[in-house]
Amino acid sequence: MIPVQILVYYAGGEMIFSYLRGKGQLKKVKQYELVRIALEGNFVNHVLPSGGVSGVTYLTWRLNMYGVPHGRATMAQVVRHAAGFTSFAVLLLLALFAITIDGSLNRWIILVSAAIFGLLISMIVGCIYLLSSKRRVDKFASWMYRAISFVVRRATAGKKRQWVSEKVIIHFLEEMHDDFIELKSEKRLLIKPLLWGIVYTLGDAGLFMIAFWSLGEVINPAPILVAYGAATLAGLFVLTPGGAGAYEAIMVTFLSFAGIPSGVAIAGTLLARAVILLGTVLFGYVFYQHALSNYGGKDGAKVQRK
Repeated sequence: MIPVQILVYYAGGEMIFSYLRGKGQLKKVKQYELVRIALEGNFVNHVLPSGGVSGVTYLTWRLNMYGVPHGRATMAQVVRHAAGFTSFAVLLLLALFAITIDGSLNRWIILVSAAIFGLLISMIVGCIYLLSSKRRVDKFASWMYRAISFVVRRATAGKKRQWVSEKVIIHFLEEMHDDFIELKSEKRLLIKPLLWGIVYTLGDAGLFMIAFWSLGEVINPAPILVAYGAATLAGLFVLTPGGAGAYEAIMVTFLSFAGIPSGVAIAGTLLARAVILLGTVLFGYVFYQHALSNYGGKDGAKVQRK
């Protein structure tokens, strides 16, 4: 599983970096350094309890070390997730077809697969709808400012009125809007992220296949892909590190619905997750600590001069 896991991390990073290179940035950054940043981001996503928000924030900060504006760094991660969702949606359609013609599988799996596909498409369309209009971006920025300020006031019992200014949020989202408008006329920039997205999805779901093979179980990959997708989406909304707890429960539930014995589903899922989390910590912790000790508190301009 370890070589496949390294490939998955590399592909996840390339979904971001290939887009930024297409925008003329990171061209002088060594590939080794980019791999390190990808490993650091995976470590943060899996270890810090934030539903994936910490990883986005951390990568935005790290990329700013190399002169990538905050808005563009975030847009690159939006492209990464959009490419990942689109790639998964394509593979999910193939899995849905395979499940449909397999009469032995529970029909609820077909319904869930269709629901996941619809959710993915809705999320992509929603992002496109928001970023395609400056007026909508500004309205959303104002709403976000009010929402964040409300949460901050409640969390601090009124001692702190705001966490970030409205102008900063507007400027940040307008940078993303500008990048999106440019992207509409440069659609070729999405080709590489989409291809890397397919590699990423096949590799990430394939880790579970390898875990089951190691237990002597040969399982139809279609329900594993569906279970993987449902668990990954749920992990985006769960604040435990890496979606721990909810991720495993959803995987086991869906695999059991697909006719896989519960004992096998539990053993294979827990084995895969244990190896994934262990590999994430081992590969990412050292680089993460090194980055904090070297760049903590520094802005991109200072590091660029260095």
